[in-house]
Amino acid sequence: MTVEEILSNEELRRHEFPVAREKVFLAHAGVCPLPRRVAEAMRDHIERATRDDQEEVFPAERFRQARAAAARLLQAGPEEIAFVGPTSLGLSFVANGLGLRKGDNIVVYQDDYPSNVYPWMALAEKGVQVRFLNVRSLGRIRRVDVEDQVDEQTKLVALASCHFVAGFRIDMQEIGRMLHERRIAFCVDAIQTLGAFPTVVDNVDFLAADAHKWLLGPCAAGIMYVRKSWQENVRPSVFGWHNVRCPGYVAQEKLIHPPDARRYEAGTANLAGLAGLQAGIELLLELGTENITRELLRKRAWLVPALQKKAYTVLEADVPPQHASAIIAFHRPGTDLAPIHQKLLDANVVTSLRSDRQGNRYVRLSPHFYNTDAELQRTLDLL
Repeated sequence: MTVEEILSNEELRRHEFPVAREKVFLAHAGVCPLPRRVAEAMRDHIERATRDDQEEVFPAERFRQARAAAARLLQAGPEEIAFVGPTSLGLSFVANGLGLRKGDNIVVYQDDYPSNVYPWMALAEKGVQVRFLNVRSLGRIRRVDVEDQVDEQTKLVALASCHFVAGFRIDMQEIGRMLHERRIAFCVDAIQTLGAFPTVVDNVDFLAADAHKWLLGPCAAGIMYVRKSWQENVRPSVFGWHNVRCPGYVAQEKLIHPPDARRYEAGTANLAGLAGLQAGIELLLELGTENITRELLRKRAWLVPALQKKAYTVLEADVPPQHASAIIAFHRPGTDLAPIHQKLLDANVVTSLRSDRQGNRYVRLSPHFYNTDAELQRTLDLL
């Protein structure tokens, strides 16, 4: 199956993405609807689990396959992948496991999604200095902005791969290379790009992303990546039977962790969620991230000028392709966009309503590859 086949065959599209039968769903930067095959994978596991031990019907080989699929998506090693659930949890594991202390500083962006702000702010209680990036406009983070904020005491920079309102994609490779030259760790909240745009970890040390946005998976079934060379230095902050050696389920005198990223998986896995995550990733790998990216940028190139013609102001309207995403937020100064958002919702067009620190409100469109031009035109007509 290809992206082109899905968009040219309405019967196939509605079969694979049942939401398309009833709604124009343009809110994948929020919480996605599940594709048919993802729901079926979860349903199949649950059905099997009604007849046997829930873990027995999700064998170790299935874990290996899911880990390998996630690693392939990130171009990482399977031993660097942990399944820990929400993005917030993965980022918190990194924040709490690094052993940062008084005198160290970290750099974050305060106007990122709170999941990538609060875990780092909490380190201030340990005497860690938390520095907030200064940028020219909402979400537009460039290498020079980061470079100006780090010094010899900076231990880590934590950024989102794409801003959740402005839709600006950072250059992970360029920023990561600069940080590594300075021996500074780089942590990425990748939930707004993974599954939609290339999100590889060549120059990233830590990454977290839940499945419920562009990965087209269930909630609380996310991926955590920890570079192999860092695993001995990022200590687990939660402990249980799964990430500490306990032969025969007997507690031992010493805490001995697995030699890979499983050390961050403390207890029983969210098995139904993991079945859905695997199915979502395998769907995206089948289609090809490069093909998905091409289609999303095509949609954006059409939507932005169409919105501008209707006198809306689009955030990052002129951003170059390497920084563009499928997040398109717009507003009209002096206009309350809540009624517009509700009008779309009443017409079964699902978008998101978001705000910035100044209280400005935006309607945010975030179509995925399976949304058709006809659906986008319908949205524009309603506007």
